[in-house]
Amino acid sequence: MNKKGKLFSVSEPKDPLALEAPDEPPPACSYLSQDSLPSEEEFRQRYFGSVSRRLWNDWKWQLRYRINSLVGLSRILELLPEESQLLDNIIRLPMAVTPYYLSLFFHQSGHNPLRRCVIPTEQELIPKEGESEDPLREEAQSPLPGIVHRYPDRVLFLATGFCSTYCRYCTRSRMVGKRRLLVGKGQWDKAISYIEAHSKIRDVLISGGDPLTLSDEALQWILHRLRSIRHVEVIRIGTKVPAVLPQRITKGLCNLLKKFHPLYMSLHFTHPQELTPEVEMATSRLADAGIPLGSQTVLLKGINDSVDTLRLLFTRLMALRVRPYYLYQCDPIVGSSHFRTKVEEGIKIMRGLRGFISGYAVPVYVIDAPGGGGKVVVDLGSVVAKRDGKIILKNFKGLLYEYPE
Repeated sequence: MNKKGKLFSVSEPKDPLALEAPDEPPPACSYLSQDSLPSEEEFRQRYFGSVSRRLWNDWKWQLRYRINSLVGLSRILELLPEESQLLDNIIRLPMAVTPYYLSLFFHQSGHNPLRRCVIPTEQELIPKEGESEDPLREEAQSPLPGIVHRYPDRVLFLATGFCSTYCRYCTRSRMVGKRRLLVGKGQWDKAISYIEAHSKIRDVLISGGDPLTLSDEALQWILHRLRSIRHVEVIRIGTKVPAVLPQRITKGLCNLLKKFHPLYMSLHFTHPQELTPEVEMATSRLADAGIPLGSQTVLLKGINDSVDTLRLLFTRLMALRVRPYYLYQCDPIVGSSHFRTKVEEGIKIMRGLRGFISGYAVPVYVIDAPGGGGKVVVDLGSVVAKRDGKIILKNFKGLLYEYPE
């Protein structure tokens, strides 16, 4: 703490070229009441002293000043009993939250949904039957570090173990944030050589950690190498950055990414409170760069497990040119039971969405099968019976219809 009682005091750099040109202020959000948003300026002035709006909007500054300990967090938030119990415990998954993301809920009650997603509680220390450090058996399907080869025509390329903000329900909590697992060109080169050697691979998903926390130069190196492989037709990037660090989506990054089409981006949104004007600007830039945007959402108990919450999230994402495409049942990682809903609850929610909002806004409900079986679509019970050469169907209102085979 400095003399003025601020958590941090940051001065402008002497060399203005040390940072990218500041982004223009985000536009007014067309569908979100500005009264419902916290005051970013209030948060900046209260906890970061002299930091300017220009620095606040620099993504590297946001990474540098992440809150990455419960002690540091306690200077901003009053810790709940289930959070403060961890002050003297070692947690499996590191804690880190960008100042931007913390500003979205610092003023709200302790049970805010965004807070529950990123702040650890003592419930993480309670293992339950059926949970595993690696429930999807990614390590068993990894022929070499950085590659998971589960499906015949595509691979998962883990380019980094670093995230700007760590989600408490992360399926890769066994590996993310661990210094010994930070990777670089040596490992990337071996992974890309594997992709080059397997001609059936036509689709590469770059994930991690979060690949958009890499520098533009590193991303360009990876994308250039992958795009030079003749049999690689599609490249995808999986990222949470637009939700937790939207400042990273700079004009320069978008100009870089659009050189490597066909390039898709799989985003991760959890709750409508994440959809701020900054996110609107980030998704607009990506969409304007010609990048198809899809969103995958994890169904989380007490956070987004209601029809109203997900209906609002999915329809607002559509307004941002982001199509919801997966609703995931939460993976059974160790200490995740407090996040997991019953599958029957997920089915009820999906029935409350299908037919009541645009089909484009309704994702597919899937379970990533424990043991490495891949994604399995959960049957919503629309096919009721087969008789007399006809299929009996139930529609969104519960009415029955016949389809002739």
